[in-house]
Amino acid sequence: MKTQLIFVFFIGIFCFNCYSQKSNIQYYPLKLVQYDSNVNAPFSADEMVQLKEVYGASLEKEILSRPNRVLSMKNLLRNRIVIENRPDPKDQKKCTLLSEVPLFDAFVSTLQRDFVFNPQEFNPLKYAFSFYSRGEHMYRVDGTDYFIVVKSQHSKKVKR
Repeated sequence: MKTQLIFVFFIGIFCFNCYSQKSNIQYYPLKLVQYDSNVNAPFSADEMVQLKEVYGASLEKEILSRPNRVLSMKNLLRNRIVIENRPDPKDQKKCTLLSEVPLFDAFVSTLQRDFVFNPQEFNPLKYAFSFYSRGEHMYRVDGTDYFIVVKSQHSKKVKR
């Protein structure tokens, strides 16, 4: 009986300790996503090509018929993805290489990586970047001075 009371006592202390630690965790609410006015314009021909390449036959069902996803995609393509050339090593930082990012081939199984990087023709939707996580993410294009920056959707509006 005495050992059972000691056991219950220690379990109680353990539970209280876990509860008190949990209550000290700070949760910061995310800022509401604010869209620039440029998301009001229809998808451009280039944006539609990018979307079709990645979503294929599922484009209408997954994106175009869902107004919130349309806004999110426009915001992503127009305001949140930036490709920067940083030839000065002082401006470069260690980050994930593009070759380490998996392809987003859930809708088009034959999707392939680009063999040569061309910033004007690069389709960021082909890759499973951290588009919707907290904070900004940066990726380096292998063997180049190009960096792909994915800005948080919850940060202040930033023009490209």
